[in-house]
Order: sequence, then C-alpha cells, then structure tokens
Amino acid sequence: MSTPGRRFLLPSIMVVSLALSASCGKTVAARVDDASVTTRVRTALLNDPDIKAQSINVDTVQGVVTLSGSVRTAQERDKAVAVARRASGVADVKSALQIAN
Repeated sequence: MSTPGRRFLLPSIMVVSLALSASCGKTVAARVDDASVTTRVRTALLNDPDIKAQSINVDTVQGVVTLSGSVRTAQERDKAVAVARRASGVADVKSALQIAN
C-alpha cells in the first residue's frame, strides 16, 4: 500500500468507529429511557384501584406506549389509556386492549 493510501485509511477508520459508537450510545440511552417510561406507566396503572393492571402489558418504543392485554370494560380501557397518557415521558399511547367477555 502506498503512503498516501495509508494517510487516509486511519482517519477513515476513526470516523467510522466514532459514528458507530455514537449511534450505539443513543440506542442504549433510548432503551433506558423507554424502560423508565414503561416503569412509570406500569406503576401508575398498578396504583389505580379501578384498573386491573395485572392483565395489561406495557411496551414503549421511542416514548410511544402500547397497551395490550385484556380489560373488563370499555371504561377500564379508556381509563388505562388516560392514566398512561399522564405518565412522564409518554409521547403517545396506542391501545391494543381487548375487552374480556
């Protein structure tokens, strides 16, 4: 390999390495933040006596919370969505909750 080629190889490797490490850091931070949002929503649901939170699953991706599982009534579903919306860090709430028969 010629000397000019070597001069560009090392900086190129460094740029790629820095870009990869920066994107990995954001991914880890985003996962931690989503996990904390999930915890806050789950805690709020568990603390509400009108909601049977044990039957509700909470998943968060980039601040968007998805509630799934089953609830007893449409009112319980609506309240679970409202409680989730009030939790800190929630950007939006999607409901995939089913009303049990």
